[in-house]
Amino acid sequence: MYVVLVYDICMDDKGAKVSRNIFKICKKYLSHIQNSVFEGELSKVQIKELNLELSKYIRKDKDSVILFKSRDERWLEKEFWGKDDDLTSIFL
Repeated sequence: MYVVLVYDICMDDKGAKVSRNIFKICKKYLSHIQNSVFEGELSKVQIKELNLELSKYIRKDKDSVILFKSRDERWLEKEFWGKDDDLTSIFL
């Protein structure tokens, strides 16, 4: 399954640490494409594992993570406005 994950972490006194942990976990599973945005192919099991790892750090009253899912990347059209940083274009 092709996914796009975005997160928004509240930058209070513990926010920087939470953000670093969220970033590191997402980087294990997905390609980092822009600030707090990741994309890539994940199985249903990997999505559950990612959710479990992230849930240890996400503060439900302050932070949010959104996971957009598609059966295949070809069903998602990407359009860049401004700086084109398509880091995933190096993959064949």
